[in-house]
Amino acid sequence: MVAASGATPAAGTVTDTSGAKTWTGGPFVAPNVTAQAGDPTCTVPQSCDDYALTVSTPAGYGDTNNLKISVGWPNTAADFDVYLLNSAGAVVDTAASSADPETLVVPPTSGTYTVRVVPFNPLGQSYSATASMVAKAPDSAPPGSATPPSMANYGAPASLPDAHNAGEPSIGNSWKTGSSFYQAYLSTYKVTFNDAVTPPAASWSDVSAKATNGCLVGSTQSLDPILYTDSTTGRTFESQLSGANSLTCYTDNEGATWNPSTGGGIPSGVDHQTLGGGNFVAGDPLNAANLYPRAVYYCSQDIATAFCALSRDGGTTFGAGVPVYSLLDCGGLHGHIMLAPDGTAYLPNKSCNGKQGVTVSSDNGKTWTVRTVPNSIPGDSDPAVSIGANGTVYLGYANGDGTQHVAVSHDKGATWVNDYNVGAAAGIKNVVFPTAVAGDDNRAAVSFIGTTTAGNYQDAANFHGVWHLYTAFTYDGGASWTTVDDTPTDPVQIGSICTGGTTCGNDRNLLDFIGSTVDKQGRVEVGYADGCTGSCVTSGVNNFDAYATIARQYAGLTLFAANDPLPNVAVSNLTTSVANNGASSITATVTNLGKSSLTTPVQFAVNGKVLSTSAPVTLAAGQSKTVTAAWNTKGIKGSQTVQALADPSNALAESNEADNRRTTSVTVK
Repeated sequence: MVAASGATPAAGTVTDTSGAKTWTGGPFVAPNVTAQAGDPTCTVPQSCDDYALTVSTPAGYGDTNNLKISVGWPNTAADFDVYLLNSAGAVVDTAASSADPETLVVPPTSGTYTVRVVPFNPLGQSYSATASMVAKAPDSAPPGSATPPSMANYGAPASLPDAHNAGEPSIGNSWKTGSSFYQAYLSTYKVTFNDAVTPPAASWSDVSAKATNGCLVGSTQSLDPILYTDSTTGRTFESQLSGANSLTCYTDNEGATWNPSTGGGIPSGVDHQTLGGGNFVAGDPLNAANLYPRAVYYCSQDIATAFCALSRDGGTTFGAGVPVYSLLDCGGLHGHIMLAPDGTAYLPNKSCNGKQGVTVSSDNGKTWTVRTVPNSIPGDSDPAVSIGANGTVYLGYANGDGTQHVAVSHDKGATWVNDYNVGAAAGIKNVVFPTAVAGDDNRAAVSFIGTTTAGNYQDAANFHGVWHLYTAFTYDGGASWTTVDDTPTDPVQIGSICTGGTTCGNDRNLLDFIGSTVDKQGRVEVGYADGCTGSCVTSGVNNFDAYATIARQYAGLTLFAANDPLPNVAVSNLTTSVANNGASSITATVTNLGKSSLTTPVQFAVNGKVLSTSAPVTLAAGQSKTVTAAWNTKGIKGSQTVQALADPSNALAESNEADNRRTTSVTVK
């Protein structure tokens, strides 16, 4: 790359004690889109802007600190990209999304660098930039104590249309029937699982919306596909973006027939639509006119703002589109809308006021408030939000430093706690496409595609990371996390993954997101596109597939504690040993007949009077142990009733509470 135009000032030095350095550039009018074919070309005047940055730090400084470079501009509808080059001119890192500001977070290694700002779509804007040292947050998630859940992967039959054209899939589950639904471009699949075998078996069928089954506008053309299933009612929507609205139909009988919808509200955006729903917010006078018991929202992006519209008749028609943020608040790109049990609506966004967060409505979509995570950095992938049974909010976001974070809020996003890197324990250095689900208030799961390879993951020529699907589970409200590699022997992608939208090459095969859902038993299901299939798995050469695949939990704790496997302590044998000198004993065998471990004491009694209580006994599922109590029979004669009682205080929740006790009679002479 040749030298570019100069910034103002043209150079600066940042050290461990210098404080931040700032500079500006522009205004810029002509767009530079040459990065669509690799690194940007800067031969045309004002097609790039360079700042010479010198970094000087002492040894070991990078252990606890990073170098942060932030470039922002007033009109978020514009788009600038940022490249950091080393002294040899090689690209060290890139921020080339649609975020405003664009942010780079890299190790503060001493040396000379070039910060190159590229006006991808400048719209006459100038930019302001800052380079500073920032402390690393102690953000690694504490490890959870739960046994890591097990996931099985299910690929769609190759005979199904769009089976290998499933970029940015979405997935839903009907709690009425247990069926799951997967959207792959123009195709809607119904998937059922046989849980009588381990791992369960899957059956796929094509239930796509077509003119022949009632959807005159469905499955014919699309700029973006999306699917939403209301788990409570089972109503499933398939939506195909058509420009300023969507071609949408819904089914109440799992795809046997479909019904038309107006698609969304007016106005609507031209990109990246999302459908979601749940309960209405109580107390709204307009609820009296509701024609359907559940709310349905349609939200979409319009360059640098977004609109959300509410349907009160089950998604057949929608009200007016309401702007959910302004150009002064957020960039245009948002994630998928989710509703809390009380009807509060959350629309996540990767760049609001220089942070990631959510836009929140507590009045059935009439007004919206932007709330951000304080220590987050704008990233390249849409964040994902899920809400527990009592309103706890979990925001999964791909942080600007490449790590996968989850932050938790107990007050609708006003404040955040437990903002942790849930991929650190697995050594994950780069992530894309987070998706989140929750169940009980203290249980949630965030899935994402990640790699243990550091560096610029969008560098198609030089990045060779191996990507897998991961899911992080919490069972204590985000205080700790257990992260599982869902695809340990089958990479999802090898090499680069482009998150730059239509500027990408063939490494955009996975498109922009993945989806997840939870079934009635609390099992997590993740709908993703597998980009590495066939010979790619063994050769290491990616074939840029987009194969419709579901990762589904089949073992381990689910997101609903009511379905947890329970222990069952039984007194399976009781014997006595009577000695002539009175030094007798009672021995009980206790067995855990349940499916999870337990700890309990054993109480012994003679003729209804407690003799003694043992120390606590720990039993794994299926394990047995013997416990013996001393019994002084000196001076005792005749028939005695002896009893052993496990869990004497009834502290354990068990699958069978009736077998904790055993009684026998013995005659003492």
